Amino acid sequence: MAGNDLGSLLGGLLGGSQGSDPGSPGGAGNVLGALLGALGGGQGGTGGGNALEGLIGMLTRSGLVDQAQSWVGTGQNQAVSGAQISEALPDETLQKVAREAGVTPQQAADEIARSLPTAVDRLTPSGEVPEGRSIEDLAREQQL
Repeated sequence: MAGNDLGSLLGGLLGGSQGSDPGSPGGAGNVLGALLGALGGGQGGTGGGNALEGLIGMLTRSGLVDQAQSWVGTGQNQAVSGAQISEALPDETLQKVAREAGVTPQQAADEIARSLPTAVDRLTPSGEVPEGRSIEDLAREQQL
């Protein structure tokens, strides 16, 4: 399943193995994989790239401009809280992510808040979101 593959890649990106605990790096990969899958319509190919662009846009429109820009940029990553993630994401998206990852919506939001800055930072080493490229391709290019 593509979501599991994306979760594995993101788990590796975050420096861990595939685990079921949402607090573990593998669990973080599962939560982020579910999030990007939900935003990209679960598509392969360029869906993952569009999901990253869509997520950054969604966070920016929700008032998290400085945080999102810091993750993409080459400077220090600004923190974001689970509550801010809960406010920024549509409720149905967060519910779907939580269901797919096997956690509560609050656990999903907290895990996204912990792991998303690092994931976006590593997927955008040049300081910009690559257009039209899948998350899988970006992770492989960065040898993550």
